[in-house]
Amino acid sequence: MTKDLFSRRTILIGGTALLAASPLPTLAQGAGPAIHVLKDPNCGCCSAWIQILENDGFAVTTESSLGTLLMRYKLDNGIPQEMFSCHTGSVDGYMIEGHVPVADIRRLLDGRPDAVGLAVPGMPYGSPGMGPESEREAYDVFLIRRDGSNEVFTSYAAA
Repeated sequence: MTKDLFSRRTILIGGTALLAASPLPTLAQGAGPAIHVLKDPNCGCCSAWIQILENDGFAVTTESSLGTLLMRYKLDNGIPQEMFSCHTGSVDGYMIEGHVPVADIRRLLDGRPDAVGLAVPGMPYGSPGMGPESEREAYDVFLIRRDGSNEVFTSYAAA
């Protein structure tokens, strides 16, 4: 009777050790909430914001949209015109307008308020995807209520 060079146990232990020692970024990406983003196909800051979401584990899908079609989508989904920014996301029943930080999106999803969603109007410098946070200008993240009103959800001081 000859000894097998590799027993089943050796292969299982070796495979487990190899798996434990190897980095698994593909498991981290897309393991979080699914968010669908409508954006201008030529917008670099939208792509930068999407990359931040992906790096934080969100499963992101995108759709190109321009001009009045994108504005109509925002209005039809309860985002007031004064809250508009360059891209719009939809995650777990909420709308995310503009360069909203990941921490605020996660806080919204954890708290589940009765609201349309969150917005960062305009494109404040230093918000996620809009330049270095260390040089940011002050900005607010707004909670948009279903009645169209809004309130400050989080304030970010200038850095």
